[in-house]
Amino acid sequence: MSSRVLGLVRASHPEPAAAVTTVSGLLAWGVGHQPSGIVSVVLAVLASQLAVGWTNDALDAERDATVGRTDKPVAAGAVGRRVTAWAAAVAALACPLLALTTNPVAALWLTIALVSALLYDWPLKATVLSVLPYAVSFGALPAFVVLALPGEPTPPAWLPAAAACLGAGAHFANVLPDLADDARTGVRGLPHRLGAAGSRAAAAGLLLAATAVLVLGPPGPPSALGLAAVGTAAVVPPLSWYAGRSAARAGRRPVSAFRAVMLVALIDVVLLVASGRVV
Repeated sequence: MSSRVLGLVRASHPEPAAAVTTVSGLLAWGVGHQPSGIVSVVLAVLASQLAVGWTNDALDAERDATVGRTDKPVAAGAVGRRVTAWAAAVAALACPLLALTTNPVAALWLTIALVSALLYDWPLKATVLSVLPYAVSFGALPAFVVLALPGEPTPPAWLPAAAACLGAGAHFANVLPDLADDARTGVRGLPHRLGAAGSRAAAAGLLLAATAVLVLGPPGPPSALGLAAVGTAAVVPPLSWYAGRSAARAGRRPVSAFRAVMLVALIDVVLLVASGRVV
């Protein structure tokens, strides 16, 4: 039983799930949620992330086994595909129920984010529209967090726009290590059509755009902290790709590009919280 639980944890894509959940909790705190509201946001977002991660690994089990992904618990036999699929279903049902502890409008937006992400897992992952679910889901997340406040305040347009850019950039960065394996199993999303160089350029441009929108979107002149964040967003992706090449040469999986996205996301949320200019 303990090995099965550990396999489920690993199959949930724990690193991005923890990152997205943490960033959502920080944003909830930054926009003024009470402790109970922060807990509701965190639990609902965590359920959505678990549902998406488990669905992804359950659907991709055969593909992952074909390309020898021993780091994938379902493909490696550490946890069953059926168990993972059932866990995904439970998490998917729990997500809107947990979101309803805030209000129905906010719950609708998180449900949109969840459905969009699940549509990436199937069937959009292998199409030219593969970036769309990332943009929609990431854009809907801060809308959920703001709308979950008492009174359901309307989130400023620049906030979901910046999050959508961040999500789209995450897609291009996340696929980079898998381009060759995906080609072997017939997956041809937008990053595969652009190639490695095009995907790196798209990821860098979108991450920079996300931070720039957060700095320039709110009323008033940009702060020194904001300008520093823009500079950081411009520097982090190239450094991550250099680290990724080093990891690949050493025989390790080059995941630094996606970690760069998470770092930029964390910087962006800290910038928002410090500026206090969201709602």
